[in-house]
Amino acid sequence: MLRQRIVTALVLVGLILGSLMARSLWPFALLTLALVAAAGWEWGRLNQAGNGLALAMGAAVAMAGAAGLSQGWSERAPAPLWWGTALLWVVCGALALRTGPAAWPQLARPLRWGLGLVALWAAWLALTDARVIGINFMLSMLCLVWMADIAAYFGGRAFGRRKLAPAISPGKSWEGVWSGMAGVLLLALFWTWLDTRSDLGSPSLYSTLVHQLGWAGAAPALLALAGLSVVGDLVESLVKRAAGAKDSSRLLPGHGGVLDRVDALLPVLPAAMALVSIRSA
Repeated sequence: MLRQRIVTALVLVGLILGSLMARSLWPFALLTLALVAAAGWEWGRLNQAGNGLALAMGAAVAMAGAAGLSQGWSERAPAPLWWGTALLWVVCGALALRTGPAAWPQLARPLRWGLGLVALWAAWLALTDARVIGINFMLSMLCLVWMADIAAYFGGRAFGRRKLAPAISPGKSWEGVWSGMAGVLLLALFWTWLDTRSDLGSPSLYSTLVHQLGWAGAAPALLALAGLSVVGDLVESLVKRAAGAKDSSRLLPGHGGVLDRVDALLPVLPAAMALVSIRSA
């Protein structure tokens, strides 16, 4: 299993780094769109769509992404899209987590399908928009989620006492959430310092928010993004628990499915782009 995880990770990292080295956006956009389309197929299977319909859902994500490319939205999507998606995550995510796994299958299947596909499409557009701003900016967005997850894991193991959502993910604790948020703030401090000391081609998400909002506004914004990463993780766990599945699929040997790797990114990427859009409001 460990060997599979390492080989899969190396292949993915190699493909992504190769696409990032290209001057054009197209290699990165098409590679990530293929991954997101696969996640659309996984979402359909987790939500009671037959295999043929699940494949069609994956194709729908790919076609919606292609439409975004043709409209130029993969380089600069309208700000209302980001704010609408962020609001959708806050409202629907809170409702889903409040009602729990038992209530999820009671929602109409077309509604569940549509929510997932919109979330995937918007997250992909946010990722490509971030790539256009700059690799430093995009990586800082991704690292926010990874830091929140890593710090939450170690903080939860060291200090975890109060369960966050025992019916959904028994291993998560409130102490882990606070640790993840603290880790994100430390990362932001380091990255903003690094931006002032090095020419990284573009400002990071952290420097951008500090420039726009000051630390008094940037700090709560970053904490909100860290909180949304937890929501994304829990929502996918809820859907898998409702479906009786351990992983979203076995597309990535040793890692499960694409959704298992990107769940926490789905709400954070559009929300981060919404916050960045304040500069042109």
